[in-house]
Amino acid sequence: MTERVKRHPPAYRRKLNMAKRKNQKRRSKKYQVNNRQLKAKRMYKDTIFRMLYHNKENLLSLYNAVNGREYTDPEKLQVVTLENAIYMGMKNDLAFIMDMNLYLYEHQSTYNPNIPLRNLFYIADEYQRLVVRKSLYSTVIQKIPTPRFLVFYNGTKEVEDCSEFRLSSAYENPTEDPDLELRVTMLNVNDGHNPELMEHCRTLKEYAQYVAKVRKYAAKQNVSLESAVTQAVDECIAEGILADFLLKNKTEVIKVSIYEYDKEFEEKKLRKAEYEAGRQDGIEIGRQDGIEIGRQDGIEIGKQELLKSKVEKKWKKGKTIEQIADDLEEEVIIIQRIIEALRKKKEEK
Repeated sequence: MTERVKRHPPAYRRKLNMAKRKNQKRRSKKYQVNNRQLKAKRMYKDTIFRMLYHNKENLLSLYNAVNGREYTDPEKLQVVTLENAIYMGMKNDLAFIMDMNLYLYEHQSTYNPNIPLRNLFYIADEYQRLVVRKSLYSTVIQKIPTPRFLVFYNGTKEVEDCSEFRLSSAYENPTEDPDLELRVTMLNVNDGHNPELMEHCRTLKEYAQYVAKVRKYAAKQNVSLESAVTQAVDECIAEGILADFLLKNKTEVIKVSIYEYDKEFEEKKLRKAEYEAGRQDGIEIGRQDGIEIGRQDGIEIGKQELLKSKVEKKWKKGKTIEQIADDLEEEVIIIQRIIEALRKKKEEK
């Protein structure tokens, strides 16, 4: 007996084909952004860096310089910056997707080791917007763009040309292989630093030169901040440094630069005040509790020496790090550090 093929009515088939086309169109757009509005706690002042790289051509130039690429089409960048999101009183400057990676670029004029934690909050909200919630309950893995975190630092504190911050550095109980890690690369973009990067990105090089001029004139006595910034802007225009950008946005640039420099100066004063207050507290504690602290330090040193001795004996007997940690009821990482020190000492003999 021949099995009858079930045929759907024409109207049903048309709806089915329409649904298929919609699904194909949805898949062709790799990442759909859910434009839900985020309530900002306060107004956020713009920065020269953000103004400069709001332009897609400038942003592509910066991306190419950082990643060693030579892309020419700015439209390949999918900008996904959270325009109204403020975390811990700070705002991410730029977020965009390129080559299946989600880049978070941020400019910093003050040294801040807490940026990995801030970026954790930020990237979580980015993924909420990029991922369709119901797909999280599917048996098929939901692909997401790989996050990349980068800070462009131009503060006055001396730092290396390239350094790294890790979220795990903030953990109360450090481990060598944390379940959750987030690494942020910080590039020093002050004038005279990272010369190769600067040569590959003209806007970044000229931005560094502009900032250097503002600081130079602002440091002079009997010169108002507005006069210093205006002089720096006029001089840069005359020398062809960010000339088009400064001519087009001169009034706003002066206003924003004054705000940025004031903010940087106030943060320096705050940190100095915090340091002095902490120093005075430390002196007072030292006067009152110096003897007790010294006694406790002596006890602690004695305990450490005893632990080292016990570890060395068990290690010489051929026990593993895990076995020694279990025997002495200590963390594996502590035992590992002691053994590494013992090995180094042995090699030096």
